[in-house]
Amino acid sequence: MTEMRKTADLAIRALEEKKAENISLLDISAISSLADYFIIASGSNRNQLQAMCENVGEVMGKVGYTARQIEGFRTANWILMDYGDLVIHLFDTENREFYGLDRIWSDAVKLPLREE
Repeated sequence: MTEMRKTADLAIRALEEKKAENISLLDISAISSLADYFIIASGSNRNQLQAMCENVGEVMGKVGYTARQIEGFRTANWILMDYGDLVIHLFDTENREFYGLDRIWSDAVKLPLREE
């Protein structure tokens, strides 16, 4: 398991702690130079999305990872957390459907949320 995959697993656990829904882990390394992994997750409202973002930031910070950039926290209908080779997209249900990242990145390899 690569170090970045371990980091993705850590972020997924942090999202699950805040009841994130419909979590997807995509390996985009073969089709994009943007990052190695995308995590896409949904929340039901602004407060939940902000709590998800804060929890990921806290958990990742404890192991030495700091987001390069966080976009959309204030409005919280789509929050983007950039950790370099790991990019996390947090959506409310309506915007996830509207922007369709799962569909746009359908050429990516969808990975199981848990490495065995």
